[in-house]
Order: sequence, then structure tokens, then C-alpha cells
Amino acid sequence: MVVLKGVPALLSPELLFALARMGHGDEIVLADVNFPTSSICRCGPEEIRADGLGIPQLLEAVLKLLPLDTYVESPAAVMELEPSDWERGLQTPVWRSYESILFMAGCTSTLAKIERFEFYERAKKAFAVVATGQQAQNGSLYQAPHRETETSWSQLHCPRNGTGNQLVWKPRPSTSEVTRLTQPASPSRKSP
Repeated sequence: MVVLKGVPALLSPELLFALARMGHGDEIVLADVNFPTSSICRCGPEEIRADGLGIPQLLEAVLKLLPLDTYVESPAAVMELEPSDWERGLQTPVWRSYESILFMAGCTSTLAKIERFEFYERAKKAFAVVATGQQAQNGSLYQAPHRETETSWSQLHCPRNGTGNQLVWKPRPSTSEVTRLTQPASPSRKSP
């Protein structure tokens, strides 16, 4: 693989290709080692391997290419801990890492939290799931490009067993994309 100027070298050709094909309404999951990536991908999402990479470093790299969506209340979310996780005092320090990285990328809201099974259902509709080597407890992240509905938001996933590390986010549309969405298309010209 050739080194591309300005493109983080840890992004694989497969991940770059997926990011380039994503559009409005598409979502991507950055999954930890315990996330059921292959099972979820049987429902439709593309499976991309990034074994050995942590989600924080992958998130930083992806955010250099895709901006956060500023049209939603929370562009990133984690899977909510189960009551038993709270009762035993499970800590989620990796969430602070995500919030710091997201803040540096312009996100001013905190991570939203999504119920576990709702997250799994969301992940089944994602464009892609990136299986990482993330082993920190509760660190899965889910991301998504801009969508026109209030329900289009990014998600971080944390499985019930307390080892989830998935991340999701939603890139912000460029000015030209917003213009294309709000202005009528000009008539197409036919070739002679």
C-alpha cells in the first residue's frame, strides 16, 4: 500500500473504501474484541478488520477524514451499562478518552447512552462494523454520517459483560452537500 499524504497510515484500504462510500444515513461501528461483529454483519453491515488497533487511535484517525455531525443533539453514544454493572461499580474510563477525542474534533455534547439490545439492532443496520483489538472495558464506539431525522446519532457500545468498546459517530455534511440537498437539481444536459 502506498502512503497517502494527509491520510493516517493506520486506516486500511478497506476502511478508507468504506468511509468513502458512506453517505447520509449510513452508520459505522468501531467494535471491541468482544462485540459479536461477525454475527451482526450477517444481517447486512460490511465487516472490516482492524485487529491490533485500539478504538481511541482509530477514532482519532477517522475524525481526521470525517467531521462530526453538528445537526444532531449527540453525535456519539455508548451502550448503557446494565443495572448489575452499576451495582458492582463497573468503571468506564475509556469513555472519557472518547469524549476528549470527540471534544478535540469539535463535539460539545456528552456521549449519549443506548440500551444494549437497541444498540445491537442499530448495529445490524450500520454500513460497516470495524472489529478492533480494543480490550478496555466498555469502549465500543459507533459513528454515523449525517441523517435528516432526529434519530440519526452516533453510538458507543458497551456489552453486558463489561468489556464492550464500540464507537459510532456521524460526520457533518459539507456546505456543498447541504446545497445539493436544499437546491433543486438543474436539468441534465444531453450529449449531441
